[in-house]
Amino acid sequence: MALLSGGVEGTVPGTEIMNVLKVWACGIAVLLTMSGAANADATVGQSADPGISVDTRLSMLLGQERSALTAVAPNRIQQITTPPVKPGDTATTNVQYDDAWLDTLPVATGDEQWSCLTRAIYFEARGESVKGEFAVAEVIANRADAPNFPHDICSVVNQGSGHKFACQFSFTCDGHTDAINDQASYDKAGKIARLILDGAPRTLTDGATHFHTTAVWPSWSHQFEETAQIGAHVFYRDPVQLASN
Repeated sequence: MALLSGGVEGTVPGTEIMNVLKVWACGIAVLLTMSGAANADATVGQSADPGISVDTRLSMLLGQERSALTAVAPNRIQQITTPPVKPGDTATTNVQYDDAWLDTLPVATGDEQWSCLTRAIYFEARGESVKGEFAVAEVIANRADAPNFPHDICSVVNQGSGHKFACQFSFTCDGHTDAINDQASYDKAGKIARLILDGAPRTLTDGATHFHTTAVWPSWSHQFEETAQIGAHVFYRDPVQLASN
């Protein structure tokens, strides 16, 4: 209205008047569009609230955008919407026996107990599936908790080491060097060791404290209860051991 008043008081160039008229025309068109949207919603959705129409249209637009993004980058939606995994949650509720999941975890570190468990997993189960490596780690942790075995990870792993027929884990007495030649596999074993030590559930072997490869059948295997076979390993538990635990 100020421009019209100014036009009465003085002279308004023709182009300026045309601009004003264009602005008014655009405003009227927007109002008519909103009115039409509200009326349409009143017919279909039995509501005259134009906000519902806006929300509906926004939802449709966002759905189209999501579909387009999923088509271009199918994993990106999950990466954006999945909250970061906390270490405590990882250990207790979110363990996945999957290489891809392990790859999302940072390289693990730890103390001597972690190092002993990592090396045992690496030398005893390298090349097995993720479940197979977790299963061997479970046996070692189960032994550390059992009354008739040493009560820490390193003592369990090194029990009888240096004596060919007394060692509990063959890599500690096979005479081969314990050099780490596969860093990727060692890092993977380290992550599994970290998870087990942090409290990951031990459900794969049902309390097993013994295992052997399918290439051999030791005499003691007939004395214990078989609980699982995962990859190249068969797992056992001692009912007497469990009863006294």
